Amino acid sequence: MLGTISRQLKSHPALIPLLFFIGGGCAMSMSYLARLAIRNPDVCWDRKNNPEPWNKMAPTDQYKFFTVNMDYNKLKKDRPDF
Repeated sequence: MLGTISRQLKSHPALIPLLFFIGGGCAMSMSYLARLAIRNPDVCWDRKNNPEPWNKMAPTDQYKFFTVNMDYNKLKKDRPDF
């Protein structure tokens, strides 16, 4: 497999940027999926000790990847404790 790729890259050097950007896109998508699996409060890996992880989130915790004009430090709690 690697021999075929290296042979084609030697004969067609214009494929090097294509391979670089496709590899970078795959790496970024895998890292984003890993972040979603670890940091998202909707995902529960341990149901026995933490069955509802979204209830333990404070209103000042930032779990979104990107927010526009949002200051999490000024938010107040708007839900009851369970």
